[in-house]
Amino acid sequence: MLVRDAMSTVVLTIGPTHTLRQAARLMSARRIGAAVVHDPDTCGLGIITERDILDAVGSGLDPDRETASAHTTTDVVFAAPVWTLEEAAEAMTHGGFRHLIVLDGDGPVGIVSVRDIIRCWAPARRTVAAVG
Repeated sequence: MLVRDAMSTVVLTIGPTHTLRQAARLMSARRIGAAVVHDPDTCGLGIITERDILDAVGSGLDPDRETASAHTTTDVVFAAPVWTLEEAAEAMTHGGFRHLIVLDGDGPVGIVSVRDIIRCWAPARRTVAAVG
């Protein structure tokens, strides 16, 4: 199975000046765990996750003053839609993260998460167990 079969095509893109509260509100409304941060003035694309927001708020930072840019991961590993789920899982395990932005051409077309991969693999594992 390929990344394009598992990825979520709901890609929330925010700007670097969004506050953490704004990012959290948008992510919560869409029931997603990560947002793409697009900053055309610097590195281009980054990612902010629910864990980044949780860590910031948990350490006492003000979610109404802290901006996404201060908590964005810019050293991003991107996936291609034609990667296998095994390749995506290996990249996540190696990098210690739970989300990959999926790029096709110049822009993001999806995000694949550990949950997406498990959702795809779980039915296959049940089928194998039932047959065996």
